[in-house]
Amino acid sequence: MTVATVDPTDGTAGTAGTAGAADAHAELTALQRAGRLVAEYPRVERLLGALSGEQLLSAGRLLARLSPDEVAARHPAVPVVGLAVTGHGTLGELVPALTGELARHGMVARTRVADFDSYVFDLCDPGSDLYAARPDLVLCVLDPEVVFDEVPVPWGPADVERVFEEKTRLLVRAVAEFTGVGHGTLVRNTLPLQRRHTAQLVDHASRARLGAIWREGNARLLRLAEGNPAVVVLDLDPILAEGTPACDARMNVYAKAHLSRELLAGYAREVGHLARHLAGRTKKCLALDLDGTVWGGVLGDDGPQGIEVAESYRGEAYRAFQRVAKQIGSQGVLLAAVSKNDVEPVREVLRDHPMMTLREGDFVRVTANWRPKHDNLKDLAQTLNLGVDSFVFADDSPYECGLVGRELPQVAVVRLDGDPALHVARLLHDGWFDVCRLTAEDRKRAATYADELVRADFLQSFDSLADYLRELDVRVRLARVGAQDAARVAQLTQRTNQFNLTTVRLQQADVQAMADDPERLALAVHAGDRFGENGLVGAVLGRWDGGALHLENFVLSCRVFSRGIELACMASVLRYAKAAGATAVLGGYRPTAKNTAVKDFYPRCGFTPTGPGAAPDAGPGAGSGTAADGGGTTLFRHDLAEIVAVPEHVHLTESL
Repeated sequence: MTVATVDPTDGTAGTAGTAGAADAHAELTALQRAGRLVAEYPRVERLLGALSGEQLLSAGRLLARLSPDEVAARHPAVPVVGLAVTGHGTLGELVPALTGELARHGMVARTRVADFDSYVFDLCDPGSDLYAARPDLVLCVLDPEVVFDEVPVPWGPADVERVFEEKTRLLVRAVAEFTGVGHGTLVRNTLPLQRRHTAQLVDHASRARLGAIWREGNARLLRLAEGNPAVVVLDLDPILAEGTPACDARMNVYAKAHLSRELLAGYAREVGHLARHLAGRTKKCLALDLDGTVWGGVLGDDGPQGIEVAESYRGEAYRAFQRVAKQIGSQGVLLAAVSKNDVEPVREVLRDHPMMTLREGDFVRVTANWRPKHDNLKDLAQTLNLGVDSFVFADDSPYECGLVGRELPQVAVVRLDGDPALHVARLLHDGWFDVCRLTAEDRKRAATYADELVRADFLQSFDSLADYLRELDVRVRLARVGAQDAARVAQLTQRTNQFNLTTVRLQQADVQAMADDPERLALAVHAGDRFGENGLVGAVLGRWDGGALHLENFVLSCRVFSRGIELACMASVLRYAKAAGATAVLGGYRPTAKNTAVKDFYPRCGFTPTGPGAAPDAGPGAGSGTAADGGGTTLFRHDLAEIVAVPEHVHLTESL
């Protein structure tokens, strides 16, 4: 359980109380001294949730001493994320920061740091050790000295412009090399312009020119990610705007550490959010309390006209929070209200209050009753067919936050307080919903889930599931993955945990490489029914080898479980393989804590187990450890003698 708070003095993450942070750090230190950190690693996430700043960095130093391989062997369900760090200056302080950030999100970092100032060789030589390591994330950390080290003395804005352009061309070449031969995601960053650079120019006209040149150069760096799914560029300006120093003057000169420890910690925080996404741990639903959170006051006591919504200094703070929640919800995050209130007054406010920004239609579900909120969250998770670990819960009550955190430790709890001006910073601090790229399905997700609730109500009107499925008019289209599908298929491998047979996380470039390879099979599953289109909801990925078709993975969105879609797709794939002359179809199931519902999927489709074995080769894009393995992979074989039938209620269209 992670409880996020904010120190109002600086707007950054604080602790869940000084005493709580001190106790957590002391417990972590005691485990380390007793030699129990590896054995107790799953407890680390909870302990680090109370830490920030120097305490989190200190914890990262302790954890960086552990062997990732030992942690993975002892706790196979803990995702291991491979990181390669290269750059221009000294970056040793980044390792404990990364270790701590990944650990507090329930992951373990396997980090390799390149030699000093070796980023050009590392990225431009396809035979470098960096490429051989096949990390999930390659962090190319650059600083302003990469430019200023090469300007002459004396210098002017034109000299800086020339060097920045040369460096940009070099970085474009490095990105092209990485795209061609690299694995995983390449993370770049913008370069902070510091006063010690601008102040060397004594006239303001030259300073303005330098500022324009520098910002134009950073804009070119930011655009390196446009149209390139293998690249992410982190903008350091928002971190610096929080008051983080760009560098430490003494460390800059004496140790060649050109970025401050605080800035590297902020950088690591953003990388932690990215790693969490690649490991399939991005949150999907924001559950909001109402009284004291979405509006000021208590609806039951103050009435609809007495709550603070806008047009007062506190009301404007609540309106700002509503605007941010609405913005988040517009990008595929599900919004839900979970309030201790009577439901009709709540619905009345959401429908009719003239000052409200959030409306009833913005929420996938409004739950207002007097039951414990953790029970309501469990019911909501079941209704939406999501794991409770997909939820972020925001509330201004320490009691409610503590209770939810205790009863549902998988839920990320954002503890707000009596000052609504800080609500936005607290909610946004930990990037719970960060993804690499949005897809068209993301923007339609709220409407899709709302349709799903209508389907659930429709189900209640039937005496049997068979009758319901016949009337539902399920339509499935199975087709080759196109360029327009690659981002969504990659996202499904990253975010789908329940119907995910091997839990190998892929990125867009990996999926596109599979789709372009004639020796591979990459199929997209599209579905719809009488209530509308579900969009691209699944994927079947495989490869041909020695006359057999090896299924590397089959993923299906939890929104469309139990409708026969998976059986229809497998029947189609088996028929296709037989028609293509295959001798058999092989597949593997790798158990995790979340995919037990599909452990018998292959047997239900006529496959027979052939024994334990290594995980199927995921080909290009196979992660260094982001599959959360809960045990050995079981291999299955289908001899294509008897092929499962497409369910009668499913209308299947094939384009293989």
